[in-house]
Amino acid sequence: MSTKNVMNAFNDLTNKGMEHASALGELNLKLAETVVARQMDALNLFMEQGMRMMTLATEAKSYGDYYKGQVEMAKELTERMMEESKTNMKLAGEARDDYRGWFDATLADVRESKDVVRNAVVA
Repeated sequence: MSTKNVMNAFNDLTNKGMEHASALGELNLKLAETVVARQMDALNLFMEQGMRMMTLATEAKSYGDYYKGQVEMAKELTERMMEESKTNMKLAGEARDDYRGWFDATLADVRESKDVVRNAVVA
């Protein structure tokens, strides 16, 4: 058992650990940016809906027109939110796949590193 071999093995472990931590950080950042962008889109949608509601309230000729406008806006918003929900589910699936890939790669490296450390200690 050579001290140099053991230190090299632990050096490699440390480097791989840092690489995996960086990759995880990048995954987290990518997901956070996507979620924030989607939240901003949703907020903009609700702001637009509020503006449309105010315009409808001031321009409707009768209560019946106002009510019909509200129903139409609610229908549009509901359809749009369903589309957004489907897109969010797709993004969640992609994020799951990305994290699973990261986990599998990290686990494979850990298994490989275990053998490297064992061989360095035994040698």
